[in-house]
Formats: sequence, structure tokens, C-alpha cells
Amino acid sequence: MADNGRGTFGARVAELRARRGLTQKDLATAVGRTTSWLSQVERGVQPVNRLDVLRLLADGLGVAVTELRPDAPPDPDPAESSPPPNDLDRARLLLSGHPALGALLSLEERRPDPSLPELSADVERVWALAHGSRHAELTVALSALVPALEGTVRTAGKRERAMAYGLLARTYQALSAAFARQDEADAAWVAADRSIAAAEMSGHVLDVFAGTYRLAHACVRLKRYDQAEHVARTAADALERSVGESGASDEKLSLLGAFHLVIALVHARSGNRADARHEMERARRVARRMGRNRNDFNLEFGPTNVEIHAVAVAVDLGDAGEALDIAGQLDMAGMSAERQARFALDVGRAHAQLRHVDDAVDRFLTAEQLAPEMVRSHTAARAAIRDLMLVAGRSAPPELRALAERVDAVV
Repeated sequence: MADNGRGTFGARVAELRARRGLTQKDLATAVGRTTSWLSQVERGVQPVNRLDVLRLLADGLGVAVTELRPDAPPDPDPAESSPPPNDLDRARLLLSGHPALGALLSLEERRPDPSLPELSADVERVWALAHGSRHAELTVALSALVPALEGTVRTAGKRERAMAYGLLARTYQALSAAFARQDEADAAWVAADRSIAAAEMSGHVLDVFAGTYRLAHACVRLKRYDQAEHVARTAADALERSVGESGASDEKLSLLGAFHLVIALVHARSGNRADARHEMERARRVARRMGRNRNDFNLEFGPTNVEIHAVAVAVDLGDAGEALDIAGQLDMAGMSAERQARFALDVGRAHAQLRHVDDAVDRFLTAEQLAPEMVRSHTAARAAIRDLMLVAGRSAPPELRALAERVDAVV
């Protein structure tokens, strides 16, 4: 999809933007890029060769991709591109309205509260299901756990209530993480906000930061990159001060490093290569300071996880070769099924950018074996599979055709 002459494509973008009455800042915000990046596009300095970026620009301008570039593949039919039914749809009902109206009015029959050890075991199981991307089972487990915890925090004694609020905070964190992975950003935001409120009631300060981390990811999913960076930067700055004043516990370092990874992701999605790499280096320094992989607050932060994110950042920046170089040096043993599946998807996306059809399909199939629900709901992966189908055309291998059918990415 090369430009028909230097600057021709950029001039078309500028023309359509002016026709819509949009400023460069308006359009840049709509597509999740910086104003300077868009200025370079319009001046013909910055090429737009990736189909996903081209589609972002077309969506921001309210036109078909073929109106921007006639040789581009046409937009998929909306009915075909709509996401499949989500296994977390029922879980959304848990966030609808106030979680315990009946209890507030004492209209519900009083039942014995589950013991805190039982509830704690249930929370651990919920996180195991979330890490395994087993969203259908997660919804079933949450349907019982959330009401039980919401009731317990309103009826337990003072000491037990604080512990129950801590469990409730962790449960809403798990729900927010699952919604974010399914691109259900609005629900992820609500769950993250509730986790922060519960964490404050528990008195567990670092759980407030853990909920804030989930909120930052919800902002990323909503493509509100300015808000995501503000949330993550504010938290990282507070943690930096705390580490300097009261010492660096592993829990604080895990959170600090995780926030730097969020900021790196924000810059990568915005096309800001220099700042994305700077934040990745800051996360690496934190990981080296820890010296090992941990799972504080279910973040799986450590040296390995930093490099997993480095692969994702490189792919988002379009640096597929760099992504594959980093991926080739990683040992994924000990990482959760969710993390391994997401890594496989990012490596598959890198191969797809390089038009390595067989290698891309192999990695996507690996991810599908690990977490089939994730592949079906991963927007970027489905887009990459659809692009591979467009590139391969009639010569698409049977494995790719079958995969595209399963994840609803048929062109």
C-alpha cells in the first residue's frame, strides 16, 4: 500500500480533516497518536503502511479506507467484524446498580456469612480462572462470590470487615483484569473503581495502587491515552517517593515497575517511540532491582514479564523484527497460561506484520491452545488474522482458514 507520490496520501488526510472541521489535535486524539505524528503524516514525512493504522485514520475521519487509499482492502462488513458473544456478559450484571440494595433495606433473609478463609480460597480460585482466561467459569464463580463479599462487608465485625474489604478489592481487581482482556473497557473501569473504594475501606494502601493499575489499563482499552498516562504517572510518582522515604519492598517495586509498563504501552499506542523505550528501560531497572519474577497483586512483574511487554511494545510500534529478537531470548516457563497466550499472540502479530504466514498461524494456534477464549476476543489478533487472510487470498493454508472461521475473522 505505497503512496502514489510523496505527500499525496498526507494531502488527502489533511483535506478530509479540514472538510470535517477537525483540528490536527482533534484527529490525533481520535486515533490515539500525537499531533506531531499527524503533522508528519500530512506533510508526507511519516508513511502509513500498516492497515490497522490506516483504518484508525479512516475511522477518525468518518470515511472508508478506500477513500483514503484506493488500493487498500475494503472495510469488513460490520456484521462480520462485530465481536462474538462474550463469556463475561453475565458478569456485567454484577456491576449493574448498587451491589447490595436488599441488604441495605434488610429485606433479604439473613443467612450465615461464609467464613473468611472460605472466601479467601474463593478469591484465589477467581484469580486462577482469570489468569487461565477461563471466563465462562470465572463468571459462574463471581456470581456467588461478589454477593457474598458485598454482604459480608456490611455485616461483619470491625476486624473481619477490614479483611473482607481486602478480599472484595482483590475480587474486583480480577474482574477488571478479565474485562480489560476482553476489550470490555467500560466494565473494566467500573470494576477497577470499585476495587479502589474497597481497598481504601480495607486499609490496605498498596491494594489501592493495584486497583489504580487496573483503572489505567481500562483507560488504555478506551483509547483514552492521556487519562491512562495521568493515572499511571501519578501512581508511579507516589511510589517513587515512598520507595525513597520508607524503603523498597518487593510489593512496592512490583507496582512501580507495572506502572512504568503501562506508560510504555501508552506511548507505543500513541506512536511515541522514544518515550516508550524510555519507560521500558525504567521498568527494566526496577525488575533488575527485584532480581526475580514475582506475582504481587497478580501482576506477574519481574525480569521476564518486562521483556514480554517489550515484545508487545515493539509490535505496537511496528518494530516486528525487534519484537521477534526479544521473543527468541525468553523462557516462558513459570508464567501463567494467560501470560503465555498473550505472548504467543504478540509474537504471531509480529510475524503477521512481516507476512510470515506459517509462523504467524503457528503462534496463533499456540495461543488458542492455551486460552481459546482470549483469541476469540483479542481485537488486534483477530485483525492480524483477517489481514493474513487478505494477504494470502486463495492460497491461504487450511489451518489459517479454519482459525479465521473459529475467531470470526473471515474476510
